[in-house]
Amino acid sequence: MRVTFLGTGSAMPTGERYQSATLLRDDDRRLLVDCGAGTLQRLQQSGVGYEAVATVLLTHHHLDHVADLFPLLKARWLAGEEHLTVVGPRGTKALVDGLFEVHDYLDGRIDVSIREIASGEHVISGFDLSAREVRHSKRTLAYRFDDRLTLSGDTEAFEGLADFADGSAVFVHDCSFPDDVDVDNHPTPTELGNVLSGHEYGRVYLTHLYPHTDGRHDEMLDAIAAQYEGEVRFAEDLMTVRVS
Repeated sequence: MRVTFLGTGSAMPTGERYQSATLLRDDDRRLLVDCGAGTLQRLQQSGVGYEAVATVLLTHHHLDHVADLFPLLKARWLAGEEHLTVVGPRGTKALVDGLFEVHDYLDGRIDVSIREIASGEHVISGFDLSAREVRHSKRTLAYRFDDRLTLSGDTEAFEGLADFADGSAVFVHDCSFPDDVDVDNHPTPTELGNVLSGHEYGRVYLTHLYPHTDGRHDEMLDAIAAQYEGEVRFAEDLMTVRVS
């Protein structure tokens, strides 16, 4: 599996970090997890392109995770593609239906399939995965792909999620702010390090980074390392990680 971080930023994107999106590739299978603003540009820059992405898996429905969903739909229609599948937690159908009410000229342009899922085992676009609800201000699902990859979505750090991801070769976790920012629904580095302690992952990548983290990466890594001894890195836009 190849994991490409298309967007590692947040609701306050920077020139270096677009909003949330991750592309999974395994043989001829493609799965886009989240579709925040800038996803279409990053898909083109990655060499994959929006024509090759027919399924979007949403962690939740905050704007910085869905802003490019209908731009993706329109681009696929204009490129002559015939379908798009959107999968996500409860409320995904209402989200897509509401967007069609606003952008009614797109209704019927391509075949759109909507699937709502909950915690449990699923097969999506040929990928076997487990879903688990996490702790955020809106219903959010984390996803685990066998022992290869776990994506936290937006969430606080908590033991249940750390257990869910235990043994993953790659664990991608929200770490939105440094320690001196008072925040709910996202973890700080010390909070994350405390929860990761005692678990084993091949490598942890930090993502969903607000501009507050700029210039403070070493400090944040040190805070995590005070509790967790494993390898931790910052994800970067267009970085690709191979996971076996």
